[in-house]
Amino acid sequence: MAAKSKSAIVLLSGGLDSMVAAGLAREAGYDLIALTIDYNQRHRIELDSAATIAAHLGAIEHIVLPLDLTRFGGSALTADIAVPKEGVEENAIPITYVPARNTIFLSLCLGLAEARGARDLWIGVNALDYSGYPYCRPEFIRAFEGMANLATKAGVEGDHFSVHTPLLHMSKADIATQAARLGLDAGMSWSCYDPTPDNKACGRCDSCRLRAKGFADAGLPDPTVYA
Repeated sequence: MAAKSKSAIVLLSGGLDSMVAAGLAREAGYDLIALTIDYNQRHRIELDSAATIAAHLGAIEHIVLPLDLTRFGGSALTADIAVPKEGVEENAIPITYVPARNTIFLSLCLGLAEARGARDLWIGVNALDYSGYPYCRPEFIRAFEGMANLATKAGVEGDHFSVHTPLLHMSKADIATQAARLGLDAGMSWSCYDPTPDNKACGRCDSCRLRAKGFADAGLPDPTVYA
């Protein structure tokens, strides 16, 4: 499928951050090509959210790519390891870190971008309320963008790729506010790492805590149904 003249590859997990990043890309005038990775994550309900968001934003294509990272393990999201519920140690990388996840996922976005003729990649990484994940830091994004332009036919021929990170320096409250400004129903998104069997958010994992605090700090209602 050929992309239009101004298309963007958006990494769409189904979470609040990726939803807002996709909304900002659409606001900036891009046609959205959404890429969702089904990595057999514990919180697979987010895949349903990604489909809802992609449809709502009018994505011209939505690819759900299977990539079973449980074969690697090493994370509470991809292995039989308990998700922490009492908060995480400050300045420590939590067990919910998935080894090299955004490096893997952005590489897939890059391949799709080159195949579709797109040169803009959008990702909802956040360097403030980011749970300590190293692949959400600006240094990583800059390094990946440099690598993208060294490792592709388009890049070495001077048709450069750009990685857009509009949420990088926002707080979770800022992100919740942006969702409201864009007219996006935050209830479409999913954040919880460890949903209950009846698909409610646990309310205690780090992702739930950050989400709830963000809405509270923004003075906005949190549409999440918590257990």
